[in-house]
Amino acid sequence: MYADIRALMAQQHGLIARRQAVSRGLPPGDVDRLVRTGAWVAVRRGVYAEAALWSELDPRRGRPLLVARAVTLSAHKPHVWSHDTAGHAWGLAMLDPATSLTHVTRRDVRGDRTDSGVKHHGAAFDPGQVVQVDGARVLDLARTAVDIGREHGFAHGLVACDSALAAGATRAELVSALATMACWSGTVAARAAVEIADADADGPGESLTRGLLIRAGEPEVETQFGLRRDGRTVWCDLRVRRHIIEFDGRVKYRSISNGGVSGDPEVALWEEKKRQDFVQSFRLGVSRVTWAHVQPDTWRATGERLVREIAATDRLFGGDIADLSPFILPKSARRRAA
Repeated sequence: MYADIRALMAQQHGLIARRQAVSRGLPPGDVDRLVRTGAWVAVRRGVYAEAALWSELDPRRGRPLLVARAVTLSAHKPHVWSHDTAGHAWGLAMLDPATSLTHVTRRDVRGDRTDSGVKHHGAAFDPGQVVQVDGARVLDLARTAVDIGREHGFAHGLVACDSALAAGATRAELVSALATMACWSGTVAARAAVEIADADADGPGESLTRGLLIRAGEPEVETQFGLRRDGRTVWCDLRVRRHIIEFDGRVKYRSISNGGVSGDPEVALWEEKKRQDFVQSFRLGVSRVTWAHVQPDTWRATGERLVREIAATDRLFGGDIADLSPFILPKSARRRAA
């Protein structure tokens, strides 16, 4: 009996429904005991996983995906994963939403409704937009990114659209996904994200910084600007004329033992200073942005600051970069290195 139950759980990504366990001979009281003693965790009402599996899962992606699988296992109506849930399935970079929900899209409901942690979206979709991802029926990359923009706004949409392009979606596919949503809510924000989406953005922080620059009045923002001289190569996050904008996440200055990527934070800081000196030796201005600068309540002020600093660089060095042509690397060089 227990071997049969474990085999079924292995087939279902570690999940089992109460009805399945009972039908295979496990008494209801034993199910309750497994949950009460902590051996099993209720992922969703009537759907369980072993506690060891749940504890190992990443709270930002792994657990939401297991919850989505539990939703599907217990669902009675046909649906596809969409929005944030599809984003998790695709491994898209995403900003954390204000409310964590499982998102499904269905043809048999009108409008949207939320019930027991699941948001049901009543919306049409083309059969060609449905893809099997690790056993789940999921809306494709382009539709998912656009839906995230409609659901959560421009900033979320820009991060998702950048990530979708980097994962293999095309701009034409993003535009096509939007074309069927002319009268749907949130399309203005989603369209704004699609218009400036860039596959070369290296993470959400860069996406947000580029977005605030464009909205602050600097439409010509280049991602991943590479320079090489005297055997040294650097890739700068963003460039506006002769001004470089670098996004700094704390993780690169945090020790590995504290969840970062630096073997020695002091050395990492010193190397970053030398890197900035190298960039500035090309007569380029440099600004730095952190997560604190790209939050909703700081977005506008950060954009205004960067515009001022870019203007100061324009006054010092002008805007033309023709003199840098011997040192500029094509983006293809970075893609090959990656």
